[in-house]
Amino acid sequence: MEELTVRAKELAIAFGPKVLAALAILLIGRIIAGIIRSLITKGMRHAKIDETLVKFTASVSYVALMAFVVISAMGALDIPTGSFVAILGAAGLAVGLALQGSLANFASGVLMIIFKPFKVGDFVEAGGVAGIIEEIGIFNTELKTGDNKKVIVPNSSVTGGNITNYSANETRRIDLVVGVGYGDDLDKVKTTLQDILAGESRILPEPEPTIGVAELADSSVNLVVRPWVNTADYWPVKFALTEEIKKRFDKEGISIPFPQQDVHMHQVG
Repeated sequence: MEELTVRAKELAIAFGPKVLAALAILLIGRIIAGIIRSLITKGMRHAKIDETLVKFTASVSYVALMAFVVISAMGALDIPTGSFVAILGAAGLAVGLALQGSLANFASGVLMIIFKPFKVGDFVEAGGVAGIIEEIGIFNTELKTGDNKKVIVPNSSVTGGNITNYSANETRRIDLVVGVGYGDDLDKVKTTLQDILAGESRILPEPEPTIGVAELADSSVNLVVRPWVNTADYWPVKFALTEEIKKRFDKEGISIPFPQQDVHMHQVG
């Protein structure tokens, strides 16, 4: 028993300071890591960065700092850390290779959150999908299509191509092409179109609508009609104008040609 007591005292003298040092490193390191995480969180929130990215960055930073603290504490106990660090590095490389697609989505998500090519509620065309943005995540972006389907698009697909944001500007131009017959009076056609535009209160006075002859096609004279509207009124006004043009042209006797083909048959013999 006395021999065990002596042995315990020797171990305490030999390893006691190292254990205390390791505990101190863990305690102080944890406090410092928490302070740094708090500073990162406050700084990113002050910069008005998306909350999802704030939490993710703060968590990753805290884990990385605590890993460094643990390795330092192991060093204080004279535990070889070289092989441990090598194992962590190899594991990190393997995980990185296995998750390279996810990491690409993460990087794209960070870029979208920072540069903000669109926001929740915008109607966009991106990643081969057109719809309203419902959620911008770290790895995926959720859209709702016009027929109320939920589509989840990887962020790398969104940033890997063109992004068309139809909601970015307050106003949009409606582009209509109206074909009339070669025998119709162009002045009458243009006057009728001007009356139709004047009767639509949602059309903006500035910029002034454009009506002009764009093309002498095979079977029709094509005119462009280009009024400006508020972005929210784009589709309702476009549908209303298309219907009203057809009704007024019928009323005014203005023809709307359609493709046709004459077939001549010859009898042989």
